[in-house]
Amino acid sequence: MKKYKNNFVLLTLLSLMMISCRSPKTGGEAKIKQPNILLLLSDDQSFNTINGLGNKEVSTPNIDRLVSEGTTFTHAHIMGGKTGAICMPSRAMIMTGKNVLKFNIQGAITSEDETMPQLLKEAGYVTFGTGKWHNNRDSYAKSFTHGSNIFLGGMSNHLKVPLHDFDPSGEYPKKNRRFEDKFSSVLFREATVDFLENYNEEKPFFAFVSFTSPHDPRMAPKEYEEMFKTEKISLPENFEPIHPFDNGELIIRDENLLPFPRTEEAVLGELASYYAMISEVDDNIGKILDALEKSGKYENTIIIFASDNGLAVGQHGLIGKQSLYDHSIRVPLIFSGPGIKKGVRTESLVYLHDLFPTIADLVGIKKSKIIDAKSLKPILDNPNETIRETVFFLYKNFQRGVRTKDWKLIKYLVDGWQTTQLFDINKDPLEMNNLVHDPKYTDELEQMTALLQECIYESGDKVQLDQPDWGVKVIKSWATKRKEKGLSLDYTGKDL
Repeated sequence: MKKYKNNFVLLTLLSLMMISCRSPKTGGEAKIKQPNILLLLSDDQSFNTINGLGNKEVSTPNIDRLVSEGTTFTHAHIMGGKTGAICMPSRAMIMTGKNVLKFNIQGAITSEDETMPQLLKEAGYVTFGTGKWHNNRDSYAKSFTHGSNIFLGGMSNHLKVPLHDFDPSGEYPKKNRRFEDKFSSVLFREATVDFLENYNEEKPFFAFVSFTSPHDPRMAPKEYEEMFKTEKISLPENFEPIHPFDNGELIIRDENLLPFPRTEEAVLGELASYYAMISEVDDNIGKILDALEKSGKYENTIIIFASDNGLAVGQHGLIGKQSLYDHSIRVPLIFSGPGIKKGVRTESLVYLHDLFPTIADLVGIKKSKIIDAKSLKPILDNPNETIRETVFFLYKNFQRGVRTKDWKLIKYLVDGWQTTQLFDINKDPLEMNNLVHDPKYTDELEQMTALLQECIYESGDKVQLDQPDWGVKVIKSWATKRKEKGLSLDYTGKDL
């Protein structure tokens, strides 16, 4: 009898302990508080422009802090674009998790697309946005609950950014547009800090901070320009005065920022301004992180830093981002915060638009029904994990590429002529030694070509590599366009 009495007392105590663990608000078991999300996105910042990841010529102490406190994906790629404005489809892919071929030619989010912040909002998150959107206005309204200093366009003078406040109707009429006499990054930082300082809701938040820098025009404030002198900056090892062949995009706006042939002095000047703008963005990121700490929410916030695409700035004789070289398609991607391993770097091949399902997994919300991206959570849990053996890239209808852990293949079709590049990425990470004509690598060329064909088919691409014209409208070469205009064929750049 004494035994049963003791058991009864024990069961009673256990019951009381279970009751005491219940939430007083819901009457159910206490829920783990969902983390906040802070997504910081720079503009045109290549993967190789962060001090803490190896570039000692640029100053990025605050991004370096995220590197040390989190997990860095050193081989994050964008998929490319169907127009020269790579930023637009890249951002649409981030927000929807869809591949670039699922969008119209500009790469705009459609009314049918479910966006990442939209699903977070439906799951109870307060969603805030500031900075560059570069997409449809109605998609902003359905994605966010709050916003300030919103820039709906793609690029502008950094001291004359056309701004809007949040408009839930999605109309954003021109009459409501305003301008402020401050640098773009400062405007977006101030909006974010104001949001953090005044946020007092119990709900978690998603804050999207989208800088327009270091996108040109490169015009960093004087104090940052003075930090970088050309004599202290190194020329890229893969610098060339002229691209070795016509890649189909030598006269686009970005390539006209410097005349042909590129000179060492001119490229060093561009790099100095580029690094100055990156450091200015980093400084404003630091102020945002400080505000997050002061708010008491830092420890429960997943912080993500990335950029929408890279930039050549003199590498391979190019200035812009309209190519499939690593400097243009590889981007920084860093996660830090609760549950994220610290000081870790992973070389797993991933896409930037894998962000959507990753965030959904990290905070436990549903994913969009139509999504092509993959969650990076398995890699965040185990940095040696692989979710992709290959990544596929494209630019317009005349550049296609594929990469594995060891090899990279790029194909071009310009004026009916095909050009192929094959790189041993492990031995030649700067893509300087084209092995396509070396008989020792015939097998690798065949394997990578077959792999590219497979990627084209699986992605829904319409290009047919086995056809002389790829089954698409053939682009005219730089030389043909100049001949038609009666211009000379030298690379003076005077009449480009």
